[in-house]
Amino acid sequence: MLASGIGGRIQIFDFCNRRFYTSSMAKDTIHDAVKHALIKDGWTITHDPYRIEYAEISVSADLGAERTIAAERDTKKIVVEIKSFIGRSAVQDLKLALGQYLLYRGLLEVTEPERMLYLAVDLRAYAEVFDQKAAQMLAQRYELPFLLSMSRMRRL
Repeated sequence: MLASGIGGRIQIFDFCNRRFYTSSMAKDTIHDAVKHALIKDGWTITHDPYRIEYAEISVSADLGAERTIAAERDTKKIVVEIKSFIGRSAVQDLKLALGQYLLYRGLLEVTEPERMLYLAVDLRAYAEVFDQKAAQMLAQRYELPFLLSMSRMRRL
């Protein structure tokens, strides 16, 4: 096995099984606030973390949740990747978040196309990072759906 640290996560390649595994070293600082806000909004947390597997890749997003929509007699299913943007460089944090989001979205489109992937970000980080023109362009280009967390108030 080979391991390397990437942005607060450990990535492991298992040579025997020819698979990548990504393991979180620690939850993002707003993890609990996002989780409680989803529950308060009527979502049921089904996975914490949410495993996504395809071929030789196995990764974990932060949360899986679902909510029944009575009018449509359907269940809406989501996956939430939570990012705190508290690193030394906002650009590095953005690069890691965008890369992770696109990886997860690509895998989910094949394995579970009914699940919508969201990027949960603290309102402060959103205002600081996504107020920049380059970040706005990337968010629009890749159609990033956000959940904004007011972490101190435990609300979305």
